[in-house]
Amino acid sequence: MPGFLLGLDIGSSSVKASLLDSATGKSVASASSPSTEMDITATRPGWAEQEPEEWWNHVRNALAMVRRTHAKELLQLAGIGISYQMHGLVLVDSNGKVVRPSIIWCDSRAVPYGQKAFEKLGEEWCLEHLLNSPGNFTAAKLAWVKDQEPDNFRKVAKMMLPGDFIAFRLTGEITTTASGLSEGILWDGKTEKVADEVLDSFGFPKSVLADVRPTFAVQGTVTAKVAEELGIPTAVPVSYRAGDQPNNAFSLNVLEPGELAATAGTSGVVYGVIDSPAYDPRSRVNTFVHVNHTPDRKRYGVLLCLNGTGILNRWLKQNALDPEDGEPVDYATVNALAEKAPIGSGGLMILPFGNGAERTLENADPGASIHGLNFNTHTRHHLLRAGQEGIVFALNYGLAVMRSMGLPIKKIRAGYANMFLSPLFARAFATVSGTSVELYRTDGAEGAARGAGLGAGLFSNREEAFRGLERKETIDPVERGAAAYRDAYEKWLERLHYMLPATR
Repeated sequence: MPGFLLGLDIGSSSVKASLLDSATGKSVASASSPSTEMDITATRPGWAEQEPEEWWNHVRNALAMVRRTHAKELLQLAGIGISYQMHGLVLVDSNGKVVRPSIIWCDSRAVPYGQKAFEKLGEEWCLEHLLNSPGNFTAAKLAWVKDQEPDNFRKVAKMMLPGDFIAFRLTGEITTTASGLSEGILWDGKTEKVADEVLDSFGFPKSVLADVRPTFAVQGTVTAKVAEELGIPTAVPVSYRAGDQPNNAFSLNVLEPGELAATAGTSGVVYGVIDSPAYDPRSRVNTFVHVNHTPDRKRYGVLLCLNGTGILNRWLKQNALDPEDGEPVDYATVNALAEKAPIGSGGLMILPFGNGAERTLENADPGASIHGLNFNTHTRHHLLRAGQEGIVFALNYGLAVMRSMGLPIKKIRAGYANMFLSPLFARAFATVSGTSVELYRTDGAEGAARGAGLGAGLFSNREEAFRGLERKETIDPVERGAAAYRDAYEKWLERLHYMLPATR
């Protein structure tokens, strides 16, 4: 039976809601809250916390905005899907009350606890079973609370990821998924069960974990009280849940081996699907259980993250353009000026690593740097192009790691947004990677709504779920510029190896 589907995307900047018509596969309404970015509390360097109840407040605000124009459609709601910021830790007591603020994805305080577990459990065991080192992921964050805030730890009844908490506020049930536990380094990818060894190593009782439900399934139903408050029917199922990067891949219909999803916002991410539990021995990329993984049909997501993509482009925009000359300070101007420089930027190179420690560089933090600058020949055109090319080269460096793990790169899809709005960047990315890039009009909230349709049974297969997904254009590798890009990348790579010998 046709109906409408709601997708919620719980970010660290805002919460977005998207209402999808299951009959057409088109989004009919969307809203986000707040209008400015949500606060992140950082009482010490390297710390980052948010209040989970604030996420819930913004869910209600976003739904209120949708209800103003689509109240009738909300009353025909047939499923809810949730996408959420990965790796966060939410703790509640036996009454379901939040014990302390959430330690979110960009908080680095738990690194020593993850490293200690890596050594205690053994590097080989961790990589074979967890597909990663415990690192700074959710389990290590809970270990920090256990050690540093024992009074709070004693209050804890359940730990959750951010999306688990929103599902809990909707349904009153505390549940999670195998994909979620995988991103928290609490799932054994080899035995396909909860990683009891990790719990024992950290000294966590197994009762602290939520019940595990399938990603595409009824994970709980909306309570009568919440339904009345949100203006939706009682007992609507929450029928899909995934972290933001696996969900972004799902949003782009990236589900099978060799398919990859790319994003280039503040940071840049490439997420590729593989059918074996492969891992990088140097942990430069991460492997998690993908949303469509089953024990009989294995699917894993290999995640590459580059911290400084859009943030570098923004820095160049702010510092290379001059509004006092009447020049527009916008990205269209950046792109037009960058196009005036040749491929390779006349030998000018930028290493775009100025936004914290980089996983692909084995957690080194070299900062961003400019190389080969010639005062007599280089202009801001070269600088702006070198910034975009440096980002492409850094992502391609990570793609090489993914290839070395046996991940085939057959098809790359990306949202028509952020840096992929730059024709120069999109062409360079396709040409350097040697793969066509398909650009789509979609986002995480819309993807979560499609996932809800599968989980609730409104869509019977993948084709139905992605009906209405609009492809904007396909960017093919440029054969005429391929040799110049290869030469520029080799010089960039040589400079990276010189600066950081460990990258060889």
